[in-house]
Amino acid sequence: MKNMTFTRTAVMLFTMLAVSAALAQSDAQKSFDKLKTLVGSWQGKNADGKPVQISFRDTAGGTALMSEITAGDEDMISMIHLDGDRLLLTHYCPAGNQPRMKASVSPDGKTIMFDFVDATNLSSPEAGHMHRAVFTFADADHHSEEWDWMDHGKGMREVFELQRAK
Repeated sequence: MKNMTFTRTAVMLFTMLAVSAALAQSDAQKSFDKLKTLVGSWQGKNADGKPVQISFRDTAGGTALMSEITAGDEDMISMIHLDGDRLLLTHYCPAGNQPRMKASVSPDGKTIMFDFVDATNLSSPEAGHMHRAVFTFADADHHSEEWDWMDHGKGMREVFELQRAK
């Protein structure tokens, strides 16, 4: 009788743990789902007041999110996807390199930061490249993006204040 009670308790505990693990989402998955709410067209201005358009598209069967930024005569694409328990962004830059950045999320879940991991086509670690991207969510129709460029130890930040295009 004692063994049956132990076995039932162990099976019940194992089942509860398995269900909890299945229901729990990683921070990476939560961040990816949050970024997917950006699907659609966005418009706004940079810090100099110049217009910027950004579109987000869910692609590859929902496994990737594509962002296309059009600001003046520059066009940049970024692909965001899960890699196991981490969320990555690869930025396809007019500079001809492709930095990869790994996400972290603020405690309140309103800001997702991508920090440089490595890059392809980067002639040296000091060469100019996007080094950081930050997405901050104000509400369902407003968000901002900060893009940090690093070149030989000097940084430059571009900030876009965006609203959903109607």
